[in-house]
Parts: sequence; C-alpha cells; structure tokens
Amino acid sequence: MKLVTWNTQWCKGLDGLVSPKRIVEEARQLADFDVLCLQEIAVNYPSLTGDSPLDQPQAIASLLPGFEVVFGAAIDERPNGWPQQFGTLIASRLPILQVQKWMLPSPCETGASHAWMPRVCTVCTVAAPWGPVRVMTTHLEYHSQHQRLAQARALRLWHAESCAQALNCRPMSDDEVGTPYQTKPQTMDAILCGDFNFESDSDEYRCLTDPTNAHAMSDSWTIAQAGQPHPPTFRLFDDTYGPDAVSCDFVFVSESLTSRVQSVVVDTLTQASDHQPVLIVLSDSSPANK
Repeated sequence: MKLVTWNTQWCKGLDGLVSPKRIVEEARQLADFDVLCLQEIAVNYPSLTGDSPLDQPQAIASLLPGFEVVFGAAIDERPNGWPQQFGTLIASRLPILQVQKWMLPSPCETGASHAWMPRVCTVCTVAAPWGPVRVMTTHLEYHSQHQRLAQARALRLWHAESCAQALNCRPMSDDEVGTPYQTKPQTMDAILCGDFNFESDSDEYRCLTDPTNAHAMSDSWTIAQAGQPHPPTFRLFDDTYGPDAVSCDFVFVSESLTSRVQSVVVDTLTQASDHQPVLIVLSDSSPANK
C-alpha cells in the first residue's frame, strides 16, 4: 500500500502557477500511489487560485479516474452568498468503507497576535490488502501553539477512542442490518498524516508519540530510516515564513502497522508547492512472514 501526503498550498507552486494537474502529476512521479492525501485544497477562493479551476476537489477527481475523492472542509462559509471552502482531501483507489470528518478544537487564546482558522481531520477507512486501515489527514494551526497542542491532544484521544471501539465491537443483531446501527469497519490499523506545523522536538509531537500514552503512534520515518535526520518538508526553497528549512509534514502509524512500514521517502526536489510531499510504503504481506 502506497500513500502520498502533501500540503499543496492550494496547488500553488513557487513559480506562482496554481495547477491541480501539476500536483497530481508530480505526486505520481513520486509513486504509483493507492492513496493521496492533500492539505490546503480550495473551493471558490479566486484570490488564491487565480485562473485555475475554482473547485479544486472536482478538478482533482477528474484527474484521478478510478479513485474516489473525499473532501473535508475545515472552512465552509458564504460571505458573498456562494460557498467558499478550504480543507483536506483523500483520494483512494482502494475501496472506501467509511468516511468521517473530525473538526479539531480551536480554544480561544486571549490576546492572540494573528488570526486563526478552523481545522479538520478528514478520515477514510479503506480496504487495504490485509484489511481495513483508517487513513487520517489533517493540517494543524500554524500561528497558535496553544491551539495546535489542543488539536494534537484531540487527535490522540480520537485515535484511542477508535481503537477502543475496534477492541470492543459487539456482534450486529439481525434487525440492525441495513440500518445506521449496522457494524462499522472499526480497526486498530491507522495512518495519521499531513502538515502538523510542529517539529519532532515539540510538545505536540510528544503528545502523539509518547509510548506511555494508550495507543501512542509512531513516526514512520524513525522506523524506516532509524537514526537518519528527517529531510526538511517546509521552507526548503522559500523563506517567506522563515529562514530555516524545517520538517513538519509527517506520517504517523499505529502500533499495529509499525512492522508493515517498508519505506518512507521525502521528495526534496519538487517546487510545485511550498511544502515537500512524503511517501510511505506499507507491506501487504503478513508481518510474521517478513
């Protein structure tokens, strides 16, 4: 199973060109992906997208025949009477068994120096070759560490809750078949990816990966590339948001998937966004037989 995650900056490259087509093409150069997770996807923001398609989820869906595309709008507003949306997207050619959209907390911060915006985690449980996998993609708050830590804690708790539901799933009764109470594809296998706007020495990173927490997740880079520094994924070619390149785009995996991690690669060459895409490859063979 191959998954690519990428903060696309509303599909805007460092050359100023906004092109969903280029994003899809460059992601495909990185891998023949089964799942594509994108952050900062826009609908009807002409000041961002210029002459490119206003409905970026629709444009991306047209570029990926054979994939199902799910868009999670963190922002869904109508200031001029027509919808403007901004959020995260999952495209999968693996069958999607369930879709969830988790709105992340944005606790008020008195005296904040910068505006904030709502954040979402888009979730698709997909049918991997070995069984259901819960794929979660998100984009945490950039300007407020207070909000970002609250969002990381919420993600950890939601993951733990989902694992508890998978462990305690009861049999479905006959009268629940075909109703909203029918059995859900709960699973311990989970991938959490996206632009987290934190680095590996932060409280937010430790919140997700602290092994003393129930159902802690692991940074897949530390599994596949143990001892190697994580390549920068932001500000590598552009210093608009700071002079130093940093790593803030990660792929975390549940404990149940750590033995399936084959490789993790960061594309450090593309300039089709101000972030770099990350690829993870998971083995479809039984970990016991690897």
